[in-house]
Amino acid sequence: MHKHVFVIALATLAFSLSVQAQHTTGAGGIRYRWVDAKGLPHFSDSLTDSAIKSGYEVLNNQGMVVQRVHKQLTPQERAAAQKLAAQQAEQQRIAQQQKRDDLQLLNTYPDETAYKSMQQQTLSSLDQQIGTTKINLHSQEKALTDLLARAADIENNKKPVPKFLTDSIAKQRDIVAGQRATLARQQSDRAALVQQQAQQLLHFRALKAKEKEERGY
Repeated sequence: MHKHVFVIALATLAFSLSVQAQHTTGAGGIRYRWVDAKGLPHFSDSLTDSAIKSGYEVLNNQGMVVQRVHKQLTPQERAAAQKLAAQQAEQQRIAQQQKRDDLQLLNTYPDETAYKSMQQQTLSSLDQQIGTTKINLHSQEKALTDLLARAADIENNKKPVPKFLTDSIAKQRDIVAGQRATLARQQSDRAALVQQQAQQLLHFRALKAKEKEERGY
């Protein structure tokens, strides 16, 4: 009988020690670490308002980080974080697109001669447009000169210039002004294109040099 009671007591003690050990290595063994606004680290067996606001790490019994919880963000901080993330994503997208464009450029033009030929064709196309605009402008200016001459002849004869003629002169002036503006814009575009092509050619040369270096020749 006494032996039976002793066995039960021993089993009860073992169970109690097991529960206590589980409690020690469970919730009681978990610690929290965080850094405050001044950059000072803190450790605690329980979460505090400061830890929740600052963000914290959950440590196991060996002091290893098993979880990281970011700090709570204000609406302004959250908006700033989202904006920064969007900017970084856009920069990454642009960089990836540039890589694809560079690869296509190298695959399309095997050497500098072929690339410069393409650039010259683009420039020649714009030069043709400028030439056409110059021809049209010359024609419209001649038409305006003829209208002005007719009006001058009428005035020299001491007669009033008809309304239809003054209207035609005003309309023709607008046409000439429009053609001149078009020509000025095209010439400005040509100057910008020449600068752009010079930069693009330098970029192409850099790509070819890098390609040769990577291939070892």
